[in-house]
Amino acid sequence: MDWQALGLSLKLAGLTLLILLPLGIWVGRMLAYSNFSGKSFIEALIVLPLVLPPTVLGYYLLVSLGGDSGLGSWLKEVLGIQLSFSFMGLLVASMIFNIPFIVQPTQRAFDNVPKQLIDAGAVSGLSAWQTFLYIELPLVWPGVLSAAVLTFVHTLGEFGVVLMMGGNIPGETKTIAISIYDRVQAFDFESADRMSLLLLLLSLSAVAVSFFAAAKIMRKPKR
Repeated sequence: MDWQALGLSLKLAGLTLLILLPLGIWVGRMLAYSNFSGKSFIEALIVLPLVLPPTVLGYYLLVSLGGDSGLGSWLKEVLGIQLSFSFMGLLVASMIFNIPFIVQPTQRAFDNVPKQLIDAGAVSGLSAWQTFLYIELPLVWPGVLSAAVLTFVHTLGEFGVVLMMGGNIPGETKTIAISIYDRVQAFDFESADRMSLLLLLLSLSAVAVSFFAAAKIMRKPKR
C-alpha cells in the first residue's frame, strides 16, 4: 500500500473542496437567480471539463501554465510559484477540472428554491445575507452536500489531468491513482488490487454517507 500517495490524494481532495465549495455556492446561486447576456456561454465553459478528455485538458493547462508559457514564467519570476510538476499546479488543475462537479448540482439546488420564500424573507425584514443563511441554505443543503462529495471523490480518482500537469513525483504529485497505474505497469497486481479496493471503499462510503445525510435533512420536520 502506497500510504504516501494516498495521503497526497486526500490532501489534494480536501484542499480542492475547501477552495471550490464557497466558490461553487456563489457561482451556482448567481447562475440560478440571474439572466444576463452570455450566461449560456459561461454555463458551457463550466461544463467543458466534463466533455474534454482529461489528458487534453491537462495538456492545455500544462501549456498555458507551464514554465515556458508567459503566465507560468511570470508566476515563477515574480511570485516564485512553479505550477508545472508541483503540488500547487496539481491543485490548480484539480480545481479547474472539478468546477462542473461543484457548480452544476449547486445551481440545480438553487433553481428549486421557491422565489416566494425569498420574497417573504425580504418582506419580513431579513437582509440578503440573512435570507441566504436562514432560508436558502437549509433548502439547498442536500444539493451542496452532493456537490461536495462528488468533488472530493472525483479528485481522489482523477488520473489524466494529474499525470499531465503534475507528472509522477513521489511525495509531490504522485497520487493514489498514479500509484495504482505504476503497480499495474510493474505487474504488481496484488498491490494494485489493495489500493484499488481501498479507493473503491472510500468512494462508496463517501457517496453513501452523503445520500444518508441528504435523506435525513429532507426528512427533518419543518418548524
